[in-house]
Amino acid sequence: MNLTEACSNILSQLAYLVEQIREDDFVKPAETLSHSTIGQHLRHTLEFFMCFEHGFDEGLINYDKRAHDKLIESDKYLALATIERISDFVNNVCDKSLKLEVGYDLKNESFVTIDTTATRELVYNIEHAVHHMAIMKIGIKEIAPYIQLAPDFGIAASTIRYKENSVTTSN
Repeated sequence: MNLTEACSNILSQLAYLVEQIREDDFVKPAETLSHSTIGQHLRHTLEFFMCFEHGFDEGLINYDKRAHDKLIESDKYLALATIERISDFVNNVCDKSLKLEVGYDLKNESFVTIDTTATRELVYNIEHAVHHMAIMKIGIKEIAPYIQLAPDFGIAASTIRYKENSVTTSN
């Protein structure tokens, strides 16, 4: 599976989650998520892709400059439309050199700029999405147990391979 397919699979899983979840559950705070919502975690995940998309055209990515768009986290239909748009971008992304701005100073907004590539940022977004999907799965079990998630939802490919290898080796 190539990176585009892996990313498309993740975005499809997110879309399927959003299609299934009731609107009130999309915005319901989950105790197990420190009272954040599925919508907030989804918005956060999508905004990283959006920063990548925006930065791709400019040649400069900064994940700290997210919009924190309350509409995406509260309107599941807007979230679905956003997933669709991101899917289109991912399916057409080509590798090229980019710059990444990162800032870890807590007192002021100063950034360090490093070299990266579109492929590396696609990998980063895949890993980031899987991480937040694992968190979302915890909240889904609490507030929306009716949702049917894919067996690999929120599980890294390396973990799946390890578990499959462990089963094969123990037999």
